[in-house]
Amino acid sequence: MKLTGSQIVLEVLLDHGVDTVFGYPGGTALNIFDELYKYSDKIKHVLTAHEQGASHAADGYARATGKTGVCFSTSGPGATNLVTGLATVFMDSIPVIAICANVPDSLIGKDSFQEVSITSVTMAITKHNYFVNRIEDLEPALRDAFRVANSGRKGPVLIDITKDVTAAITEFTNKEPMPLKARPQISDEDIAEAVALINEAQKPVAYVGGGVVASGAEKELVELLEKADIPVTHTLMSAGVVGYDHDLNLGMLGMHGTIAANRAIDQCDLVIALGARFSDRVALNPGRFGHRAKIVQVDIDKSEVNKNVVIDKAVVGDVKDFLTKALPLVEEIKHDEWHNRVDGWKKRSRVVESDAPLHPKEILDIISDKTDEDTIYVTDVGQHQMWSAQYLKHNKAKKFITSGGLGTMGFGYGAAIGAKMGCPGDRVIHITGDGSFHMNLNEACTAVSQNLPIITVIMNNQVLGMVYQWQTIFYDGRYSNTTPERKTDYVKLAEGFGAKGYRATTPEEFEAAMDKALKADGPVWIECVISREERVLPMIPAGKSAEDMIID
Repeated sequence: MKLTGSQIVLEVLLDHGVDTVFGYPGGTALNIFDELYKYSDKIKHVLTAHEQGASHAADGYARATGKTGVCFSTSGPGATNLVTGLATVFMDSIPVIAICANVPDSLIGKDSFQEVSITSVTMAITKHNYFVNRIEDLEPALRDAFRVANSGRKGPVLIDITKDVTAAITEFTNKEPMPLKARPQISDEDIAEAVALINEAQKPVAYVGGGVVASGAEKELVELLEKADIPVTHTLMSAGVVGYDHDLNLGMLGMHGTIAANRAIDQCDLVIALGARFSDRVALNPGRFGHRAKIVQVDIDKSEVNKNVVIDKAVVGDVKDFLTKALPLVEEIKHDEWHNRVDGWKKRSRVVESDAPLHPKEILDIISDKTDEDTIYVTDVGQHQMWSAQYLKHNKAKKFITSGGLGTMGFGYGAAIGAKMGCPGDRVIHITGDGSFHMNLNEACTAVSQNLPIITVIMNNQVLGMVYQWQTIFYDGRYSNTTPERKTDYVKLAEGFGAKGYRATTPEEFEAAMDKALKADGPVWIECVISREERVLPMIPAGKSAEDMIID
């Protein structure tokens, strides 16, 4: 059958099971949006307040559902507004397709109105991108984009289509999605060598990252840990892959990780890194990371091997494939002496002592107690993000959505919208700080328009908390531009958007507000007034090691 380029875009999306997209229309994208109107019974388009919100929503949708997120934009500023969101998914390896419309091919390169070479702009923050100025190239580019985004280490792909192509006509046939690129095959030799190190270890620790979530290897991971009696620590991206109260779970590793996790990595004789990339927030001093241990690294991306930390044994392949093949060969064993040491460190976990009327841990304890394990927690970036990682009772993968690699302030509201659209039956709690929230709170209008019962908890300390903390500790209290003195009334602002707003200054007030929010059928904001002197601890300063951990 003969279809226009715009129709082909939507038909290929349907071929790949896409039923929800996020975006914002504009002049060069009019043909695509005109077809969206006709396809509205098959594909729901969620109009966001800003294209950055659309990219974050596509991201949150992908993280929560495991599907490919899709966002649309027009040319020029519309396309460039996607950049922060694309960089966010690139750093965290999330499959997102961004479809942009550009000026007609006859105007390309002439500094036309709203013309930007978005493929040039995004080359460094996408797995691949395509510039389509011929109708015969459109369908292959779209289909290949889904293959690239989901093969190997997942990530974003951008397709830029000139306006004349969206109107041109060509022959089209619906097809099944292209097969994904074959995963690297793990040799029996690699399995045997890695398993030998596991079986020989007396003080092993597993260090797991987002690759475990991407490969769906949570079940196999827990089987390995329990069979070989291996304590486990996780990155920000893998909170929930092992239940927070599991005896083997040491908590988060790194700059704001637990005492037990950081001490265990420092003292162990084997690190088993699974789908983790040794980022500078984990291996703050690469030369000291696991310096008493041998290191086994399992990762699907060969470029991550020996990139940040020198390792002893590399296994290039999918984490689930590795665990499935390794499990029968791993010996059932107990490491009682090692666990006694580890348990001692766990008992030294920081006890929160604060005279403040409302402490972040109290807020997060109440949230955890009033929600179930299927609740999706979405955070922005800053102190509240670290407290959420530390104190929420994480029990399932894909239920803690946050910007890890790029650390994108303003990520949360759009991502929460995407998560709720993708998982309408799950409760979504958006946890943010006053600094992050000011960046993209305009997406409240999207949540209201879609009548999404997202609860936003705003930890308001009236400073840019994480930078303020660094200025306190390392810059002798020189608070340069971290005390913005904003007078925002969040309750009135929420009501102005059409949402409900509450303010809490004590645990009792917050609990009462949460009870009301949980019964609401639309967006709710709860402002929690906390002290600007609250700190995220423990803390390892940049470039330091576990020996330099600040606990109090």
